[in-house]
Amino acid sequence: MKTVFDVPAGRLIPAAAEKLKALPEMRPPAWVGFVKSGAHAERAPDQPDFWYLRAASILRQVYVNGPVGVSVFRRHYGGKKKHRVRREHRAIAGGNIIRKALQALDKAGLTEKKREGRVASAKGKALLNGVAKAL
Repeated sequence: MKTVFDVPAGRLIPAAAEKLKALPEMRPPAWVGFVKSGAHAERAPDQPDFWYLRAASILRQVYVNGPVGVSVFRRHYGGKKKHRVRREHRAIAGGNIIRKALQALDKAGLTEKKREGRVASAKGKALLNGVAKAL
């Protein structure tokens, strides 16, 4: 039986995002299309389903690396802050998108809070393994 570990993340995340679109708890906040994903980004994301892709990616990361928290994701989704004269420096991602996605995943029952951080629930593991099996 295939699991999350057997399928490349590039194929798993878009397929899982389609499953997340069907959940009523995973509606994106109204401001998501207008904000940058962090200080390193020049513009807001161009993808129309950015919220669902980020939430699916976060769910996969929680499953693979859990227990994890917002600070781990801020470093993971960060990037290089480019300057015109100075060298590039690493910048962490914005925390609000990540925090709201984790709260929505909690509300949908796909993740749960532990003392050390968030972990994937049985429902979240089943969703990701079902998507992996279908691929």
